[in-house]
Amino acid sequence: MCNLFKYIVVAAALLLLGPCTVTKCMAFGSPPSSETTMHTNNWAVLVCTSRFWFNYRHMANTLSLYRTVKRLGIPDERIILMLADDMACNARNKYPAQVFNNENHRLNLYGDNVEVDYRGYEVTVENFLRVLTGRHENAVPRSKRLLSDEGSHILLYMTGHGGDEFLKFQDSEELQSHDLADAVKQMKEKHRFKELLIMVDTCQAATLFSQLQSPGVLAIGSSMKGENSYSHHLDSDVGVSVVDRFTFYTLAFFERLNMYDNASLSSLFNSYNPTLLMSTAYYRTDLYQQHLEEVPVTNFFGSVMETIHTDSTYKAPSIKSFSRAEIKMPLDQPANDNERRILADSNGQDQISNPKKEEQQGAFRHLWNTINDKVEKIEDVDSFVQYGLLVMLPVLLLPTLLSW
Repeated sequence: MCNLFKYIVVAAALLLLGPCTVTKCMAFGSPPSSETTMHTNNWAVLVCTSRFWFNYRHMANTLSLYRTVKRLGIPDERIILMLADDMACNARNKYPAQVFNNENHRLNLYGDNVEVDYRGYEVTVENFLRVLTGRHENAVPRSKRLLSDEGSHILLYMTGHGGDEFLKFQDSEELQSHDLADAVKQMKEKHRFKELLIMVDTCQAATLFSQLQSPGVLAIGSSMKGENSYSHHLDSDVGVSVVDRFTFYTLAFFERLNMYDNASLSSLFNSYNPTLLMSTAYYRTDLYQQHLEEVPVTNFFGSVMETIHTDSTYKAPSIKSFSRAEIKMPLDQPANDNERRILADSNGQDQISNPKKEEQQGAFRHLWNTINDKVEKIEDVDSFVQYGLLVMLPVLLLPTLLSW
């Protein structure tokens, strides 16, 4: 009976104190799950793992994707670019400080706006895994970190030489499929992405995805197990191949699009012709919940702007302020006595009426703020019940006093 009385008093006190207090005292929000988290930002991690001049095409592949995602809206501060060698400054390069992905040399991929985050011997398996998992040393600057969150869509593109469940780095070490799977699992557990697209252009690329188990991951590779990934064409001036087939036809697909197009991931995956690729493109979708036909390619290759909603509204100018602005005379035109008298009377009435309104509103706001402050300081239910009894006491005594 005592507990029932407590609940009745608490309910009555909450009704008297208003719905705002009910929300504060009873709403205990739980963090949103990854399924309900909104897509708020995009990141891209683009990795060229090969050194030496004859691997020129791998750097061109990466720079081509870099140019594409920038054109579709992902800014430089959300792109991690890793290049294992600097072909633009190589002594063999006939076109210094330039890199091309086509023999026509119309597009210089290594322009003035390229920001390389990891270059040369910085591109290692360790640094790559640190970028994904966020486990950096304190001295690593923010520009070299993947600062994603649970609302991020991440594009991970890798190109180089690979084999059955491995990708070579610097021709001296390897990234194993289980290394990649462990890193992705850590990313998921640390809420570092909402959805992740892994795209790999290398020999036997599909085998690199065999250990993935984290939900929200979509993967596509340029070749199946036992297949090679081939270059597209040779540039006789440069002396080496300048682009791989898989990346070439990926770029051909995106060159027809802009950031406002709604082409789906399904249309991208279906655009790969095994005859042209000379290999079979493979994509793994069992970890990805959505239908590819409903997912725009810009979900990963483009960008989304984060919108922050505020509870308060902007105060619009009152009608009186507009009328005053219209009544005001230019400085170079003198006003006559009647106009001065009208302006003085209107200003005087405003000054008389406004203090009364402000005083009434101020008293109400002060009372409401006092009640809210007291309620917010309550830490336990017993104290809240006592406070409710104090609030209810005048209400209960009022009928008794009136009956006398």
